[in-house]
Amino acid sequence: MTRGRFISFEGIDGAGKSSHIDALAAALQAQGSRVLRTREPGGTALAEQLRSLFLQQPMDALTEALLVFAGRRDHLCTAILPALAAGTTVLCDRFTDATFAYQGGGRSFDTTVLARLEAWVQTDAATGDLVQPDLTLWFDLPPAVAAQRRAAARTADRLEREDLAFFERVRAGYAQRAAAEPQRFVPIDADQPRDAVWAAVHQAVFGTVANAVQGG
Repeated sequence: MTRGRFISFEGIDGAGKSSHIDALAAALQAQGSRVLRTREPGGTALAEQLRSLFLQQPMDALTEALLVFAGRRDHLCTAILPALAAGTTVLCDRFTDATFAYQGGGRSFDTTVLARLEAWVQTDAATGDLVQPDLTLWFDLPPAVAAQRRAAARTADRLEREDLAFFERVRAGYAQRAAAEPQRFVPIDADQPRDAVWAAVHQAVFGTVANAVQGG
């Protein structure tokens, strides 16, 4: 059986990823593909419990990293890898790039430690390969614009309450990851109308321009 495709969606809070994940899932399903839509932190019963702790309880950067990587290991073993093996396309709202952006960039935490955790946690025991997304869509947006969107949409969680300087460092962390792996990353200008963003997503995934506006 052909392995499924692993696509991650990245970007600072307020970049507008979620509606486009839903639109992409619908477009893929319309073509007959099986789709798993999931998220990090989270994606499994255990990882969702860790997500709740992560978003609500105060902790230092290393504790944050250990929590998200613990959840990621369970997520990989019980959800992502089985889905990919079954030929399912996995759409994940954030993955390891977010850890390097938020903890490595935003918290200024040692990225060599994160890289070590990445290697330990994301190694497929069956193949010995490091599991990474096949494609990462990075929704890039100025932090000030993202902050306005968040304020209008929801009550902020612990990370969303950080200041603009924090999110500038997060954005720089994403840019560093994208520069290191340009073959995997596709930057998406999220500071434009929804239909234009969707057209860029469609082009990145399908290689063609979308015929109609998607998303809600």
